[in-house]
Amino acid sequence: MLAAKPGWRFSTLLAAPHRLSFFTAACVMAASALWWWVEIMARAGLWPSLSTALPPTFVHAVVMSLGFMPLFFSGFLFTAGPKWLQMPEVPARAIRPAVAITGVGWVLVLCGSHLHHLLSALGAALAACGWGMLAWRFMGLVRLSRARDKLHASLIALASALGVLAMLSAAVGLALRDYGVIHLAAQLGLWLFIVPVYVSVAHRMIPFFTASALPILDAWRPNWLLWSLLGFLGLQGLWVLSDAAGWQGVILSSLRAFSSLAGGLLVLGLAVRWGLVQSLRIRLLAMLHIGFVWLGLALCLDAVAQLMGDGLWNLLPLHALTMGFLGSILLAMATRVSCGHSGRTLTADNLAWGLFWGLQVAVVLRLLAIVWPVQASWLLLGGATAWLLVMGGWALRYGSWYGLPRVDGRPG
Repeated sequence: MLAAKPGWRFSTLLAAPHRLSFFTAACVMAASALWWWVEIMARAGLWPSLSTALPPTFVHAVVMSLGFMPLFFSGFLFTAGPKWLQMPEVPARAIRPAVAITGVGWVLVLCGSHLHHLLSALGAALAACGWGMLAWRFMGLVRLSRARDKLHASLIALASALGVLAMLSAAVGLALRDYGVIHLAAQLGLWLFIVPVYVSVAHRMIPFFTASALPILDAWRPNWLLWSLLGFLGLQGLWVLSDAAGWQGVILSSLRAFSSLAGGLLVLGLAVRWGLVQSLRIRLLAMLHIGFVWLGLALCLDAVAQLMGDGLWNLLPLHALTMGFLGSILLAMATRVSCGHSGRTLTADNLAWGLFWGLQVAVVLRLLAIVWPVQASWLLLGGATAWLLVMGGWALRYGSWYGLPRVDGRPG
């Protein structure tokens, strides 16, 4: 008589850090996608408008930039981080309080956007507290490690600390209903926290994954290249601050256009050097490389936006960065970790591949809504719907794995 297969259990989420963190992140990601879809439906006149305590656009900016992505970070950092640093594994139970506080915090931010702005502020403060606990634990690993190469981990730890400050700033902005502060917190959170973490991981892992799958390529990633990439990101942070201070003009716009174009061309050239063309034969690898290309396109689009001089054009690089670069790399990396640490083959099956291309459709629709304002309402709705289907579909598919034992019977 065959033994019954074990069912999904919450307790299994504590078998490994990535299970707990990814599950919580997937829940926040799906909830925020659904929340934004309802808002876009209401704007299109297809759904009753909900009462709001805060402008949804600003809440959207904060949650989509600082909400679910740090939770995915914690799953990756406490899975790969100890290996990078030659430190003992971190049990999921050790990060459970911090992950729970962070997840609950972002749910409160969404609820508070309709109930009371102070509830949103409390949620952002809780999220900052939870992420601060996670960042502090990771910084402890870096500090105690005796590994020879701690560069990437150290840079991620520094960026994570800046992320705490961005979340706290967002909480203050929400409490005061100061939309300038909220916008600044979301922008600086992207350029000084989220994107540097992505770039640091990409510099370390994309050449490694590519050379492992395609031995004809080398894992070329000199440290000067990482510093150059981070330098261009730092410049973007400076441009955000200059805009907030009201320092605008032809000279600054020209300097920003030049630096953004230079950074974009560097990234696009690097994508080719890292094996963009060769990677297209392997789905999971192609997802990483195509996602990285979006960073180069986002920087180039920022240069175009500066030359156009129209504030609406700034939404082009923003969404190419967030939906294209961050979204694509997120799907690629989280799918890879989920497959490998569940005992499955490291591959993007038809569903994962379809979700990835659904995301590309969502990005294109969102960008078209900016350059084709006559059809903006329907293009926005199409982009938000595609985003919901992709992120909700990913959360349902892979979230169902985290509460199940590994298929190969191994622990973890």
